[in-house]
Amino acid sequence: MIKKLRVTVDGNTYDVTVELADEAAAPSSAPPPAAPAPAPPVIAPPEPAPAPAPAAPAPAAAAAGPGDVPSPLAGRVTATVVKAGQEVKEGDHLLTLEAMKMNTFVFAPRSGKVAALKVAVGDVVQEGQTLAVIN
Repeated sequence: MIKKLRVTVDGNTYDVTVELADEAAAPSSAPPPAAPAPAPPVIAPPEPAPAPAPAAPAPAAAAAGPGDVPSPLAGRVTATVVKAGQEVKEGDHLLTLEAMKMNTFVFAPRSGKVAALKVAVGDVVQEGQTLAVIN
C-alpha cells in the first residue's frame, strides 16, 4: 500500500510518498522514515561552504610584512576611507568590508603613513590578505 504524507521539518514542508510493506506496522514505522529523509537536504548546503576556507591560508602568507594590514575575514570591500600617502593614527578607520550582509570596519593597527592601499571598492578579499601597508 502506498501512502502520501506531508512532513514539516524546521518550517519546511515536504510531501513524501511511502510504500508500506505491512499495514499493521504502518502507523509506527511510516512517520520516522519520512522525517529523516528531508533532513539531509537541509544539512547539505552548509557542507559546500567550508570548501573555500582552504583558499584563505594562501593570501595569509602574503600578509607577513611588518606594516601589512591583514583582512580579518573574507568579504567584499565596500568603502575605502584613506588614500596612499595619508597619515593615520592607531585606531583610525581605514576601510570597510562586507560579509554576509554585515559591515566590518578595518582600523589602523599602528600609526604611520599609508604606503599602499592594496584593494579597491568592490574587490573580493580573503581572510589574511593584505589590505594596506602602513610605514
